[in-house]
Amino acid sequence: MASNGYRNGTGTNKGAIKPPASSNIRSSSFKSRLPPSSNHSTGSALRRTSSASFTTAAGGDGVPGRVRVAVRLRPRNAEESTADADFADCVELQPELKRLKLRKNNWESETYEFDEVLTEFASQKRVYEVVAKPVVESVLDGYNGTVMAYGQTGTGKTFTLGRLGEEDTSARGIMVRSMEEILANVSPETDSIFVSYLQLYMETIQDLLDPANDNISIVEDPRTGDVSLPGATHVEIKDEPSFLELLRLGEAHRIAANTKLNTESSRSHAILMVHVKRSVLGEEVAIPSESDKSSHFVKPPKPLVRKSKLVLVDLAGSERVQKSGSEGHMLEEAKSINLSLSALGKCINALAENSAHVPIRDSKLTRLLRDSFGGTARTSLIVTIGPSPRHRGETASTILFGQRAMKVENMLRIKEEFDYKSLARRLEIQLDKLIAENERQQKAFDDEVERINLEAQNRVSEVERNFTDALEKERLKCQMEYMESVKKLEEKMIENQQKHQHDGFMKDKCNWEGPGFSEDIAEVKKLLEKETHMRKEAEKEVNKLKSQLGQHMDAGAGGDAEILKLQIALEDEVHQKKKLEEEIIILRSQMLQLTFEADQMRRCLARGGSGNAYPGLDSPMSQVRDSLSGHKTPVSALFDQVGVQKILDLLESEDANVRIHAVKVVANLAAEEANQERIVEAGGLTSLLMLLRSYEDETVRRVAAGAIANLAMNEANQELIMVQGGISLLSTTASDAEDPQTLRMVAGAIANLCGNDKLQATLRSEGGIKALLGMVRCRHPDVLSQVARGIANFAKCESRASTNGIRSGRSLLIDEGALPWIVQNANNDAAPIRRHIELALCHLAQHEANAKDMINGGALWELVRITRDCSREDIRSLARRTLNSSLLFRSEMRRLRIEL
Repeated sequence: MASNGYRNGTGTNKGAIKPPASSNIRSSSFKSRLPPSSNHSTGSALRRTSSASFTTAAGGDGVPGRVRVAVRLRPRNAEESTADADFADCVELQPELKRLKLRKNNWESETYEFDEVLTEFASQKRVYEVVAKPVVESVLDGYNGTVMAYGQTGTGKTFTLGRLGEEDTSARGIMVRSMEEILANVSPETDSIFVSYLQLYMETIQDLLDPANDNISIVEDPRTGDVSLPGATHVEIKDEPSFLELLRLGEAHRIAANTKLNTESSRSHAILMVHVKRSVLGEEVAIPSESDKSSHFVKPPKPLVRKSKLVLVDLAGSERVQKSGSEGHMLEEAKSINLSLSALGKCINALAENSAHVPIRDSKLTRLLRDSFGGTARTSLIVTIGPSPRHRGETASTILFGQRAMKVENMLRIKEEFDYKSLARRLEIQLDKLIAENERQQKAFDDEVERINLEAQNRVSEVERNFTDALEKERLKCQMEYMESVKKLEEKMIENQQKHQHDGFMKDKCNWEGPGFSEDIAEVKKLLEKETHMRKEAEKEVNKLKSQLGQHMDAGAGGDAEILKLQIALEDEVHQKKKLEEEIIILRSQMLQLTFEADQMRRCLARGGSGNAYPGLDSPMSQVRDSLSGHKTPVSALFDQVGVQKILDLLESEDANVRIHAVKVVANLAAEEANQERIVEAGGLTSLLMLLRSYEDETVRRVAAGAIANLAMNEANQELIMVQGGISLLSTTASDAEDPQTLRMVAGAIANLCGNDKLQATLRSEGGIKALLGMVRCRHPDVLSQVARGIANFAKCESRASTNGIRSGRSLLIDEGALPWIVQNANNDAAPIRRHIELALCHLAQHEANAKDMINGGALWELVRITRDCSREDIRSLARRTLNSSLLFRSEMRRLRIEL
């Protein structure tokens, strides 16, 4: 029930996020001055102006002005005093701090700040002074202005805005007081005031001063975007009584109804438009003289006509049907009110968030208020609330509506025009004076021009002479430099010819039958034959010693000393035999490599290549190193001739060079899938893990990690690596190593293991995922590429397991904190890194449990970018299917207005 003349208005927003503290702006007074322009506000205004949104383009003289919002509390009425006697008010006002608290319960509340907080004891005069008076003053200065009341049904919107105060003058509302001030500050002789009074009912604009005119159309200026109502009645106002009579007539035609919440519930939005036209004079401008810059003439003040508009809006309150009890035609009215207020709320939300699109055309109400929110008008909003805890939801929605409106920036602009007729008369007088002055100055100007032309001709002649002299000097200098350059080129050409002749001589000398190369081959063969002979002799000696040892053992205890001596000799021979075998293997690898290089040389010479076409002939040591460069023929031959077990035995050699040589051979052998099974069966994997665990030599660790990475390409070997503790060992190596190549090998091994579905949990528990992510500290592109590949493999396995119903919950990669790095490198300049990361994002997004974290982490924007910019069609299609199949992603894209 309504009391004290308060009328209704309610909001339907059921919930909203509390605005940030930056939006709760304190001010010492609701009456604001024109704020100085800033980059931020100007940028916001320009952004809104550029779009087809809820704005009007501001001119160059526009200044920013935020929408000012005040909140007013209605006192309890008789019904509330009875029904809510045992309950405290749902709001607590702190007017001195311009703040109110909205109670959630007896011990918890939310605090909001407004430009002005008015208690239930605030007078109508105070409400006008803090809410409407600054806007009226701006209208008198030539700006457009808007005052609007928004609130729940029965909270006093119509009382605040449209009260006539016929019985009690102190109860006059904003409409009456605004017209009193306008009439007091305009001149009846030069100024004029016209008023239109309208209502928006069921999405049709009706004239309250002429009820027969019940469907007024809205016309928009295509150039400026200004909105006008050419079909509305315009009544000129000369005094206050005529205006009060006009308001009585309009209120009599306004549609109202009796609901459970209010006996006189407004069923339409009332809009009072006051058009003010004022004549003013501009400032005097001094016209400086061109001779001595002193002011000889004063430009007369411009006669200007300023056209401004004051819009006073009494919004109908949105209703909850279960509370208002509306039915039948009243229900249709409530739907129309709710739709128009909802459209207004959407527009204010879009403006507050600087959205690229503002849905202005969703309702005629938003079209009429186009200039009030985000346009060129100074706007004040008063939100009215009630104290009853039964309507706390509507009170909260009203408060949040006001908070969002405080974020809207308008660009204020004076609308003025020249009074051309008056100006023309004044200009004719000045024109005659200026013509005479111009003739005198023209004579002086012609004399000055003639003098300047003569002086310019003399200076041009002098410059031409200087330029000719400088050009001749430069030409001589260039000729000398050219002759010197030709001489140097001739000397260089002679030198190149001599060098070419020398190279030709070397080409003839260096061929397959050359004595130098043949001697190297013959020397290696001799060394090999000598070592073979020594090995045979050593074997014979060992057999002989063994037979003697057997004889001595049969002879009895008397030969103990001789037996001990023979055992020592036997151990020495075995050690010597082992060293000979190692040297034989190395020599064989050298010979095989030299044979391969000789074949290469023969083919080069057959094609007519130069003598130094193959760089492998530099030195014997380079030949040994190059034997590990990946050529299949010598390494495979060494594997077949020597045997895998003997090569693996060399991994435990005491000689560091032999050990390094052997681990390189094993790494090259492991690169071929045909050799991997034999290496693993012979214990090669265990030996490589022991090398990785025991040796600190960076070369050994790097090559051993590379061999393990090659073996890890086989799924059967991956499980063996896990069983033998290889995951934790690789993780430890990753944390200790600093060499980029070592890290690349370790990352490659872990990346291969990440592709096994059975190792997912083990990789996390033994630190494999953390180690993989930790290696990004190196920043080397090759290392980052392997890390990205491992993440893509792991995400693919997780996606497959989730699709098959094997696992649930969010990704282990997200739990380990990998998402920020993935998002950061999704658009990496390196193509391999970018491709793996894009695949990882697509696989992570296929599981709905990851969607929320990916949205919060910014991955949604990268997925949208992939659908548009990725160079590979299969990845683009995968990203598009993933986004379309996820409910959360589709909902977020709709909220952000993203279209694929």
